Amino acid sequence: MIVLSREDVAALLPPETAIDVVAGAMSATSRGEAELPLRSIMSAGGPNKMGIMPGMMRNPPCYGVKLVSLFPGNTAAGYSSHQGAMVLFEPEHGTAVALMDGGPLTALRTAAASAVATRALARENSSVLAMIGAGEQARHHLDAIIAIRPITELRIASRTGKSATGFAEHARTTYPHLTVTCGTDVRSAVRDADIVCTVTNAPAPILQGAWIAPGTHLNVVGASIPSKREVADDMVLRAQVFADYRRSTFAQAGEIVDMIKAGAIGEDHVLAEIGEVLNGTVPGRTEGAAITLYRSLGIAAQDIACAHHCWQAAKRAGRGVETRL
Repeated sequence: MIVLSREDVAALLPPETAIDVVAGAMSATSRGEAELPLRSIMSAGGPNKMGIMPGMMRNPPCYGVKLVSLFPGNTAAGYSSHQGAMVLFEPEHGTAVALMDGGPLTALRTAAASAVATRALARENSSVLAMIGAGEQARHHLDAIIAIRPITELRIASRTGKSATGFAEHARTTYPHLTVTCGTDVRSAVRDADIVCTVTNAPAPILQGAWIAPGTHLNVVGASIPSKREVADDMVLRAQVFADYRRSTFAQAGEIVDMIKAGAIGEDHVLAEIGEVLNGTVPGRTEGAAITLYRSLGIAAQDIACAHHCWQAAKRAGRGVETRL
């Protein structure tokens, strides 16, 4: 078994690589080449959650399970909100061949999935990015979106001005070509933006559909359990909605679950999985003025494919610690 640290995962899975690996996993998922039981979530006390995400892929042939904890208060203590471990198994004998830090793996593959959706759905000349949220995922999303679209302006809106300012300073230092503004007003940040990413811990909607201009692409990322939602009903109604995986979307995407239950929309309002768009079986954006919305929940296929890549790359590079269980 190879054990990979946080630093190993980050080095082996740069944004451009993660985007390609995740695109392949999402295409394979929509071709039926993965088995993905729904994520199990349990309380770890107060707002804290523990998730179990198993899955199997036929190409590359492997399977695994990610154990991940979500502790929203970690940021104030200097820790990532997502902690965990990913275990990868080979298919011939069922041997565990790799164990790696699940925190950076989750952060990198989540941002990569949004970039895959953005590349498939956003207008090619999109240059203005609005980031709602200023934590770890915001930084990874900035790296991923810049890798696939010509972003020249970043607008940041965060619940606290301190976090927005900190992210703005990071963005200016990392990408000197960017024009960066920051504040706490979501409506101002998204006005006439080309791409909007919501990466928050908000329990209730923070984004109204009326605020979004025609032609915008949205990545709705932060609400990963049915009891939370980042966008209002009118946002869902105005948008062409795409999912990472229909089964989990209809069970765990709060706004979709609530609106179907209320009869406001049917399941057909989710037009496609991103993998179907990538595979050419379903069209993506139908017109320049359309508003497209990618509803990200994260699926085990993304984790497994990224873990498999890290395992193979670690063997080639001689990274990690080899051990026996």
